[in-house]
Amino acid sequence: MTRERYFFLVFILGVLTALSPFSIDMYLPAFQDIARSLHTTTAKVDLSLSAFFIGLAAGQLIYGPLMDRFGRKRPLYFGLGLYIIASIGCSLARSIDMLVTIRIFQAIGSCAAGVASIAMVRDLFPVENNAKVYALLFLVLGASPLLAPTVGSYLTISFGWQSVFIVLLSIAALILLAGIFTLPESYAPDKNYSLKPGPIIQHFFEVIREPQFYTYAVSGSFTFCGLFAYVAGSPLVFMDVFELSKKQYGWVFAGISIGFIGSSQLNALLLKYFKSEQLVMAALSAQVVLSFVFWFGAIHNWYGLGGTIAMIFMIFCCVGLTNPNTSALSMAPFSRNGGIASALLGTMQLTLGAVTSFFVSFFSSHSAAPMAGIMAISCIVGFLVLLAGRRHIVHKIEVGPSMGSAGH
Repeated sequence: MTRERYFFLVFILGVLTALSPFSIDMYLPAFQDIARSLHTTTAKVDLSLSAFFIGLAAGQLIYGPLMDRFGRKRPLYFGLGLYIIASIGCSLARSIDMLVTIRIFQAIGSCAAGVASIAMVRDLFPVENNAKVYALLFLVLGASPLLAPTVGSYLTISFGWQSVFIVLLSIAALILLAGIFTLPESYAPDKNYSLKPGPIIQHFFEVIREPQFYTYAVSGSFTFCGLFAYVAGSPLVFMDVFELSKKQYGWVFAGISIGFIGSSQLNALLLKYFKSEQLVMAALSAQVVLSFVFWFGAIHNWYGLGGTIAMIFMIFCCVGLTNPNTSALSMAPFSRNGGIASALLGTMQLTLGAVTSFFVSFFSSHSAAPMAGIMAISCIVGFLVLLAGRRHIVHKIEVGPSMGSAGH
């Protein structure tokens, strides 16, 4: 594979990965406008975010088996088509209940892109390079928190909150065209792959029983919960507590995201010298300490606006190191069942994300403490899962400077 082809594929896969985050981040600055327009509260608008996470989690389980049976592209096209239709529905919503319901279908459509991109990394690139590829995906993915809230704030101010969903469906249409004409089919359809419930359940259990998968998938999912807690809690913290304008909130959101993006790119450099499991342990240890300090300080009102931004920035630097590596280590054992493994990984992350975002809105107060507390607790649980699960990994597949024996 030529260097140009390599980076082109990474870019396309990164754009696929970014569709769901764009669908989340772009409408965050519109929460207050949506609440006024639909005669409800910001907390209830937050339920549309939880609904999106639920739809993403459920959709993963659908697309995993379909992509192992029909290849990656046909289910991807179906998902993008559903996303476009649902986006039109969101723009026409006349009640908060209608918006929450349609967001579930929008999420089910968008998660086809996420499942396909993760599975195709495992299909198209050598396993020892997967963590580096995931880090590059995060560079494209980073455009979402950098651009989406700012773009969303300007769209909302200029054209109303409905315009956000019109722009999102336009992005999905462009992605669909790019997938049809430029993306290769990385996994041949398997006519022998049964879509009956029994065999599908068996395949899921084959993946779940792999110690390397459940250790890093579960640990990484809990660690990633901090990002969901922040996404759900940041409109309240920055616009209600610190009284930032929509535009100011968009710029703060973008600035904090630089830590996440920068550390994910630093990860690609560090992988020349360290293995993924070493980076996960170091970054997660630092994240536990920082999250606890942030929570304790938020309870005692130590931080103003600047201190809150700084603490979240440092925590996300850690997340940018842990997530590409836990994803690569989770997927490494699966040359077969890659679609199901990708689906399970996404389902774990998004189910916990939905629960996390719900609790942030449930415990919402005029303080950053609930958001900080959930970020800290989820991180500590992830660290404990990592410590316990590593003892059960017998045939380890390493990702980093050198490959260990596969044993599979």
